Amino acid sequence: MLARIYRPAKTAMQSGKAKSRDWRLEFEPASARTIDPLMGWTSSSDMNGQVRLAFDSKEEAVAYAERHGIPFRLHEPNEAPTILKAYADNFAPNRKQPWTH
Repeated sequence: MLARIYRPAKTAMQSGKAKSRDWRLEFEPASARTIDPLMGWTSSSDMNGQVRLAFDSKEEAVAYAERHGIPFRLHEPNEAPTILKAYADNFAPNRKQPWTH
């Protein structure tokens, strides 16, 4: 019953960073999913796969796992570099590439 503690990446569908600031605790799957022969749906007997806990900080998530005796693996997020851009830079006289249209 190993748990993962991570911060979700931002969604590729929007440019905003909503729902990517909090930390999550999810359990790793204990067994493989099985396929229903009649309908083709996938199912699992692992009930911990449905548990997703959200925390405001990494320390809170780690403290929760330690307090309840849950073994965990911590995944640190890869921070994207912040690139400051301004619309006026398109018309600066010292551009590296010439402005054409």
